[in-house]
Amino acid sequence: MTLEPVQVVKLAWQGADEKKALSPVILDMKNLTIVADYFLIASGRTAIAVRAIAEGISDRLAADAQLLPKGREGYEDAHWILLDYGAVVVHVFLEQDREYYNLERLWADAPRVEMEADVSSVGENL
Repeated sequence: MTLEPVQVVKLAWQGADEKKALSPVILDMKNLTIVADYFLIASGRTAIAVRAIAEGISDRLAADAQLLPKGREGYEDAHWILLDYGAVVVHVFLEQDREYYNLERLWADAPRVEMEADVSSVGENL
């Protein structure tokens, strides 16, 4: 089963939401960079929470789409975990590191993809 990048990022968002990620945001990067079609940015209050959110995203994508990240960085210190799914790049930050790096401001031209608070049916629509 091959999923479109928008479907992958929605599943990633669902994994983040299930782990109570703080303020998850999806940025549509298609017209701004060749690095990825979408960024998912989320945060947690502690390193343990950041790891749990990253694992929740990885678990959701592995279970529902049989996708494993092409790369994973930052897991050890868990200040900024990056999961690379090709067209979708996931950034999970500690709250204060998210504020410091402020990717939303850096990529302010990127349109935001709105998600419902409850996306439990996302997988059903794929």
